[in-house]
Amino acid sequence: MCAGVPMLTEQEVKYRMQLKASLERVENRALQAPVGDSGCVPLTAPFEARSLRRVLGSFVTGVTVVTTCDAVGARYGLTVNSFSSVSLDPPLILWSQSLTSPSHPVFRDAPWFTVHILSQEQLELSRRFATGGADKFAGLEVSEGLGGVPVIAGCTATLECSLESRYPGGDHQVFIGRVHRLRHCSAQPLVFGGGNYLATRPFGETQPPGSTRC
Repeated sequence: MCAGVPMLTEQEVKYRMQLKASLERVENRALQAPVGDSGCVPLTAPFEARSLRRVLGSFVTGVTVVTTCDAVGARYGLTVNSFSSVSLDPPLILWSQSLTSPSHPVFRDAPWFTVHILSQEQLELSRRFATGGADKFAGLEVSEGLGGVPVIAGCTATLECSLESRYPGGDHQVFIGRVHRLRHCSAQPLVFGGGNYLATRPFGETQPPGSTRC
């Protein structure tokens, strides 16, 4: 035995074994607990990605589509719910994109992009831009915004931005945009939480109010 390392008593060894078994039961209970379980159990890292995903999914967000174009004018867009405000002065916003996204090289190098905050009438639009495949802009009412970036009509709001900066964020990249032009309508926003699309309404209202097209 190494000099200076005290021997554990039989009672201390028994206590440590009981503590280890207790911690293992807590972790297993946390992993197996269904969504909405009233018995909230802390889970300490390292934990499985599915546990983190489930926790993050409990935070309800709006739904956006971010668009841009490449050097030859080809249009790109994807559904994003990582959008957030950063600063009012200067006017800055952020969003993030997976490094494995097929369009990531385009967004990484694009000097301009537009964030579209979707209305609850645009659920299918969100689904369209969340998948790959054919031309996502086919059949949509689209105008040309700052930097030649496509701007989709009928959204709750749009923010046309220049790329202020970008930062690595694990398996994502975080984009900071400076807002140069915005548009806001009275259409109710589409929201997402717990793996489902949701409709917003003020407390006390049984039906969501009607939306208005810009």
